[in-house]
Amino acid sequence: MSNKLANFDGLVLGVYKDGSLSESASKEVSNNVQQTIKQQLQCAGVKGKLGEVRVLYGIGREEGLPSKIAVVNLGPKSESLKESLNKARVAAAAGVRSLRDQGAKNIAIDVMTNEHGASEGATLGLFKPDNLKSIQNKKESVKISPFGSSSSAQGFTWETGLIYADAQNFARILGNSPANHMTPTIFTENVKSFLKDLPKVEVIVRDEKWAEEKKMGSFLSVGRGSNEPSKFLEIHYKGGKEGDKPLALVGKGVTFDSGGISLKSSANMSEMKIDMGGGAAVSAALYGIAKLELPINVVVAVPLCENLPSGHATKPGDVIIAMNGKSIEVDNTDAEGRLILADALYYTSSTFKPHSLIDIATLTGAMAVALGADRYSGVFSNSDKLWEELLEAGKITNDNFWRMPLDDFYLKAMTKSDVADYINASGSRYGGACTAAIFLKEFVYGLGDEGTVGKDITSIDKEKKDDVVEGNIIDKDADEINKIRYAHIDMAGVMITSEDSCYDVKGATGRPTRSIIEVARRLAAPK
Repeated sequence: MSNKLANFDGLVLGVYKDGSLSESASKEVSNNVQQTIKQQLQCAGVKGKLGEVRVLYGIGREEGLPSKIAVVNLGPKSESLKESLNKARVAAAAGVRSLRDQGAKNIAIDVMTNEHGASEGATLGLFKPDNLKSIQNKKESVKISPFGSSSSAQGFTWETGLIYADAQNFARILGNSPANHMTPTIFTENVKSFLKDLPKVEVIVRDEKWAEEKKMGSFLSVGRGSNEPSKFLEIHYKGGKEGDKPLALVGKGVTFDSGGISLKSSANMSEMKIDMGGGAAVSAALYGIAKLELPINVVVAVPLCENLPSGHATKPGDVIIAMNGKSIEVDNTDAEGRLILADALYYTSSTFKPHSLIDIATLTGAMAVALGADRYSGVFSNSDKLWEELLEAGKITNDNFWRMPLDDFYLKAMTKSDVADYINASGSRYGGACTAAIFLKEFVYGLGDEGTVGKDITSIDKEKKDDVVEGNIIDKDADEINKIRYAHIDMAGVMITSEDSCYDVKGATGRPTRSIIEVARRLAAPK
């Protein structure tokens, strides 16, 4: 053992509620040391709660153990994959953070209940949003390495955990960067640099002239008030067979949202640097997908701009024409995310004909009101199967989703304009996340129901009325009639956290990056 741990100044060990070390650690640590650890934990009054940490000093030095050992509780033993992943995630993160606070710089981590979870949790927990601080105010960087081994269930290994976590940390970097350090142009440069060495990846940055040629009037209207040029980021990963339909990921990329002429309150406006959280998540997820070399084709689209007031800005009451030819009255310039996504969704769905399309956006405060902060992203989908993939992916990553209604009932609120086909804000306090979602659905090409604008909701046939009464989506499931499977993810409630423990780090969360990687992994798996 002395050779294994000679270069480490810290060690994280997992221990169950009954005081026994994890299966991986018990194979590496002598019985004498295990007994000493158990006795010290009993004396310390450890309760056995998941993530509970005690740092022990000088134990097992004669056997070559590092001078500092963080013993982290895993709670009771369990066999489910989801629980084993999260136990390792929480424990590894809690352990490395405790040792970093004690000055450790090279830490060996017991892989505990799951290698993937341990490396993922440790890497997420050690994230530091301090790249703009002076050297003396930065936290020390820490190196981590696995200690012991565990079975790699479903292909999850130490290396896959690092990939998932590195991807989310990149999304965190983008989201935490101040708006003057993360303009649309800088965003594209960061993504190009992060993806540059990955095979089968092509990054294309489109300018405003290209968007004008594509008649993306809805997208371009939002950035008119800013001196920063808008950009349209397009990324392709060709891991599948040539000609296979891709998975499409579209992310909202407003690098700062003041609200425009419909100016936001100054309270917490600085958080609107994270209004590109959806764009950060899909760009970072592409990294993870490519690093895993998944056998799937993926296209990512991120419309990027700033939403600022000026003499050139779009005004309430203006009417704009989207790429699909539909007119939109801008009632509220602070409902801008749906405007840039409208053109991005139509372009992506009509150009690349994906089998599944997922958009991710910090879209509505109503979503945070409905589901609260930090726990769930809301999902609106026309496909039960795509929803099930998202649901299971969220459980695996512990970055969870909750299904919401994608129902044509809400469309009437978005078609009440006297001067245009649509209006960009319902003007109601109620159902804001639902009306935004149904607005976006109108711009997805290939759903089989184009031209629904103006439809009399009360004239829906009896079968569909029954579906409404039962709380189902009005349209039949996409999988039954070979339409594009579509899901809109409103991540407004999880874009930022005040938590700063285990693998949560205060600031932009980078969510739901890992869940999207997991969805792609599931979709790419042989059926």
